[in-house]
Parts: sequence; structure tokens; C-alpha cells
Amino acid sequence: MKRSLLLPCLLLIAACGAARAEKADSTKPTNIEADQMVYDDVRQVKTFTGNVVLTRGTLLIKAGRVVLTTDQYGYEYAVLYAAPGTLASFRQKRDGGPDLWIEGQAERIEYSEQTEISKLFNRAHIQRMDGKRITDEVNGEFISYDSRAEFYSVNNTASGESKPGAGRITAVIQPKNSPAQPAPPAPPAQPGKAQ
Repeated sequence: MKRSLLLPCLLLIAACGAARAEKADSTKPTNIEADQMVYDDVRQVKTFTGNVVLTRGTLLIKAGRVVLTTDQYGYEYAVLYAAPGTLASFRQKRDGGPDLWIEGQAERIEYSEQTEISKLFNRAHIQRMDGKRITDEVNGEFISYDSRAEFYSVNNTASGESKPGAGRITAVIQPKNSPAQPAPPAPPAQPGKAQ
């Protein structure tokens, strides 16, 4: 049976580009704090309710409720639900540099370990960061990310399809290279030499 990897849920989340979530996180223990836990061993469903905080390495998840289901092959399916009036959120370090991060939030976030597809529903937002500087960000009612294919889509309805008049998605993609540096000042003229 395959070893279950509770929520690399947020490999999801390289959603704005090719950089992946920090690989080392998958070997770290998962710590979950909540007001309540219900574990149904027969159905293989774990439900954490009330100010849920999940950490695993650099991954930090906050939600009102988290439901983890394990299938017969050991794959996990996670659903994060926001508490009323808030959004479920995650933050995770990305491979590829010392201070690269990805953050996201939505009213509901779903992740399938088997397909490595993550879906963010309603008021969905994902941003990549280099330190505190936001490098890319997308917003919409639905964001789907396939981490195997490094493919994502953003739609203006939570059904996953875009409809005319249903609203707009937004994306801000920063230049990959830093702006050109100004040329250094010319050396001072030396007396007696022609310029």
C-alpha cells in the first residue's frame, strides 16, 4: 500500500508557475491543531474542526474545517473549508531559491494526492513571492492547478467554466528580470586630455 502523504496539498500551489513546493516538506511530520477531531476508521475520514492549523515543514494551512479522506490505495483527498466570514489559506516555501514562497486562499480548497490536482473555489487567490515581494498573482472564482503538468486555469465562476458577464479574473505577472540598472556615471574628465 502506498504511503499516504497528508496534504502535499499545496504542491497545489506552485499554481502560478513552474517552481514546485519544497520537496523536503513531504518527509516532515504533519502537526494539526483544532478544537475538535472526528476519526471514522471504517470510512477512512478524518475531520478537524474549529480554527484548524496544519503545519508540515514550511507548509502552513489555516481553515475552519479540514476533511481528509484516504482511499483504498492510500491516496489522500483533502478539503479545506473557510470559517464563516474568512478564507481558508496556505503558505509554503518553494524550491528554487532561499526565500521563494507561494500563498493562496479561497472559501474552499480541494486537493487530490492521486491526481496532484488542486482546486480553489470562491474568492480564489494565489500569489508567488520572492521574500516579501509579490512576483505573480491571480484571482478568480475558480483556480485549478495540475502540478504534474504544471498547468493551471483561472475562471470567473466557481463551476470551473467562464461565463460572459459573470465577472472578471485578474492576473499580475511581474517581469522575470529586474529592471535595467542605470549606467554608471562617466569618469571625471582629466585635465589636459581631449574628450
